[in-house]
Amino acid sequence: MADEASADQYTLSNPDTLTKYKTAAQISHKVLEAVSGWCVEGAKVLTLCQRGDKLLEEEVAKVYKGKKILKGISHPTTVSPSSYITPYTPLSTDAEEAAIALKANEPIKIQLGAQIDGLGTIVCDTVLVRADKEKDAEVSGREADLILATYYANELLLRLMIPPGLLASGSEEEKKKAAAEKRPTQGKITQMLETVAKSYGCNIVEGTTSWLFERNEIEGKKKIVLLPPDKEGRSEGVPEVGDVWGVEMGVSLGSGKYKTIDQRPTLHRRTTITYQLKRPSSRQTLSEIVKKFGNFPFSLRQLDDERAAKVGVVECVRSNVLRQYEVCTDKDNAPVARLLTTIAITKNGLTRLAAPPPLDVSKYKTDKKITDEEILKILEQPTARSTGAKGKNKKKKKKPAKKAADEDEESSSEEE
Repeated sequence: MADEASADQYTLSNPDTLTKYKTAAQISHKVLEAVSGWCVEGAKVLTLCQRGDKLLEEEVAKVYKGKKILKGISHPTTVSPSSYITPYTPLSTDAEEAAIALKANEPIKIQLGAQIDGLGTIVCDTVLVRADKEKDAEVSGREADLILATYYANELLLRLMIPPGLLASGSEEEKKKAAAEKRPTQGKITQMLETVAKSYGCNIVEGTTSWLFERNEIEGKKKIVLLPPDKEGRSEGVPEVGDVWGVEMGVSLGSGKYKTIDQRPTLHRRTTITYQLKRPSSRQTLSEIVKKFGNFPFSLRQLDDERAAKVGVVECVRSNVLRQYEVCTDKDNAPVARLLTTIAITKNGLTRLAAPPPLDVSKYKTDKKITDEEILKILEQPTARSTGAKGKNKKKKKKPAKKAADEDEESSSEEE
């Protein structure tokens, strides 16, 4: 009974749970905005990651003061250069990688996150490295194709995460009919997303995975895998009301195939496997990891002694106590864009807890566009229903219908 009560305590039916998620998300958004602003030509990737983590720690320290709950970083700050697919965070003790700097006009992927009481939010955005005077300038050519393909594929996937009939309107009979509709198969989802990417001359990155988030766990029992490279990577389970997911979208200007490169993996995560480590250095490293990060991902540079950590994790990885994230890039070394959104699925639709900032699509110029009518129809659908906005604005001046509708849709994404 106690276990059941503890489990219920961390479901979305408990308002405190959603509050903790939203608090973690606010921190993630603030730090993402800061790191994005620091991304200029010549900036060192290592410095950006270090500054991002420092700001995450400072912001986390400001909330839930005096409460006996664990809080911290759910994903270290990573800054992945143009062709990198996986999150990347170099070490100060590897001189060559520590010297990696951002190049003008390359799409870089910034990923980070915070957690409160084990309830983590993670966000990833793709930013084009521009000079300050060019940050608001229009983007054209293949860069525009890549950003638009990723944006629309992500928006489509988010809408496909909504359980059938959840946002249906009309009579009870019509709602029941909508709820009884079959979910799109994994093959259908992949096909539609590939259609969006190919509309812009791009390809979905194989193995792009969205995971169910649970308390102290960012790779839960359910997952959606796009173009799995092997049978073990197949999707499992379906999104349901009450779920929290990390929804990921990866798009490449190349083939979408990936390769593992010869660089030291610096991002790790504790597994559920227990093993009696033989080396004292391994046991010391694991002890520090458990204390600081629990089951959340971490970078070796976050440990007290980076050089000792590089030695200490070897036995931990070999015995599967730790999982290391290999460094992967596009097989063709083509530019890659990636987005990651933490969502909650409630009775009112999707709440974007931690999400990339809205994209001003008018800044991106291309002669390519989506022509598939089925996809365009889905993209026009809202991701959440409006909840009570009208009552709050009774005494306000009437707004033009189009503007009011746009604002209602925007506000609904912030509601449960």
